[in-house]
Amino acid sequence: MGSETHYARAFDWRNYEYTKKPLEFSNTEAGFQTFKAWMADIAEKHGKTAVISGMEPTGHYWFALGKFLQDNGMKPVHVNPHHVKKSKELDDNNPNKNDRKDPKTIAALVNEGRFSYPYIPTGIYAEIRSLSNLRFQTQEELTGIKNRLARWFAIYFPEYKDVYGDLKAVSGRMVLREAPLPEDIRELGVEGVNRIWRDAKLTGAGMKRAKTLVTAAEHSVGSKEAPEAARMELKNLLDDMDVYTARQEGLLRNIEEKLKEIPYIDNLLAIKGDRNGDGQRLYSGSWGHRTL
Repeated sequence: MGSETHYARAFDWRNYEYTKKPLEFSNTEAGFQTFKAWMADIAEKHGKTAVISGMEPTGHYWFALGKFLQDNGMKPVHVNPHHVKKSKELDDNNPNKNDRKDPKTIAALVNEGRFSYPYIPTGIYAEIRSLSNLRFQTQEELTGIKNRLARWFAIYFPEYKDVYGDLKAVSGRMVLREAPLPEDIRELGVEGVNRIWRDAKLTGAGMKRAKTLVTAAEHSVGSKEAPEAARMELKNLLDDMDVYTARQEGLLRNIEEKLKEIPYIDNLLAIKGDRNGDGQRLYSGSWGHRTL
């Protein structure tokens, strides 16, 4: 399997090869049709009634061909890349890859039954899988942003975590938007910090919390170097966190709507499951572990 070009060889169950050289075909509709016609021609010439298309999954490059084979009534199978790497040395004691050698090694593994059937979802299940993958990617981005935020606070305002244990705290975010660094908070003072909350009509934060925050800023041991860059970095990180948080929430809503299209989903959702740190229930289905 390749990004633009694939190579194939044909063997029977006795490991007898039907072709003298590999078939080279492109990762396009025309290429797939060439591969299909090539297989049909060999099967007809040798009286074969079944074809197993084995492949070594190379990242995402096999998706298009795998879907084409499935749509044309064939079940593609996968061989373990680690098995291919180990097995290719048996013929010539050479672990190097090449376009002629690898298909033969893959075919031999398929012949021995050392393969698995990949799950290629269709319809609503394909939709849910794609949405879930997007959610996982978004969660990874959020985790990276939170880690960078933790780094920023450790450098510039390590005392902030003693005032706010949660980076998403609304009152703390309001102050950081206007006064990112300890020196900015000190300049605002207790009255200035409290005014930010009063102007926003925020309840639950008052003079006591403002005094605690200003005191932490007054005794901060955070770095005072490159203040402009530090302010810009924090603004960008907070903006990014808002964007990805909103994106994650939107994806979860979409997934929940799509789940309603699955037959008997009410019965499935009635099954008690574990909950993650956000209080969301975790389920396991045919598309893998998903947070609902």
